[in-house]
Amino acid sequence: MSVNFAFLDSGVGGLPYLDYLKKLCSAATCVYVADTKNFPYGEKSKAQIEENACLCAEKIIKKWNPKVIVVACNTISVTALEELRKRFPKTPFVGTVPAIKPAAQLSKTRKIGLLATNATVNHTYTKKLIEEFASDCTIVSRGDPDLISFIEHKFNSASEQERLDAVMPAVDFFKSKDCDCIVLACTHFLNMTEYFKKAGGGAVIVVDSLDGVVRHALEVEKTVFSENYAQAEPWKEGCGSFLYVTGFTSQNDSLSYKKMCARLGMNFGGVLE
Repeated sequence: MSVNFAFLDSGVGGLPYLDYLKKLCSAATCVYVADTKNFPYGEKSKAQIEENACLCAEKIIKKWNPKVIVVACNTISVTALEELRKRFPKTPFVGTVPAIKPAAQLSKTRKIGLLATNATVNHTYTKKLIEEFASDCTIVSRGDPDLISFIEHKFNSASEQERLDAVMPAVDFFKSKDCDCIVLACTHFLNMTEYFKKAGGGAVIVVDSLDGVVRHALEVEKTVFSENYAQAEPWKEGCGSFLYVTGFTSQNDSLSYKKMCARLGMNFGGVLE
């Protein structure tokens, strides 16, 4: 069995990429794998990130043979994308990287806030992006594992005020540094875009890679395989998109994922073996 797209992330933060792709191409077959057993990736070493990501990719390819794998995680993309392509040369990978270039094009103050995992903030790839596309800008970086954990574990049950309160420390930090753009350089943060904008009060522009990554993934699928989405092989489990995880951290996780999938119009496939 084959699917058009598989999405890989350390958790469920990258789901906005799948959701957006389905809005642009509703007939595409999709599966999303969250490596919850090894969450969070942002505090791990390069070797750990590479091995965890490659193990998940190997299982994804064996089970679904996707036309394209979207690495819906900035940390995996900047750290392990090269290794993924090396180990699985027959599978196209589309990465997500910090949207430094568009932020530099939009900033008036030439001060840009970079919100990410600690691994992404400190990675040489991120530094190269800054040198290439924002050398005339001051980049104010903030690694925020607490906010990432909030989104992964509490976002779905949190109230509107709790969600707004969760992003305020980061927004206030960047505003105090006179940043007029905030780059959401961890895919988890895309679940909170509207709250970042509300907290910014129009004083900052929120920038991410959502549209560019998804459109590129669609182009890669069509260019490499030249197939009609309507001819995609049907799911054995039924129609729609599926979410799989690699492990649970509490006994309530299964019910929580099922509720989240119901809200997103997806199916929960359980633990990926």
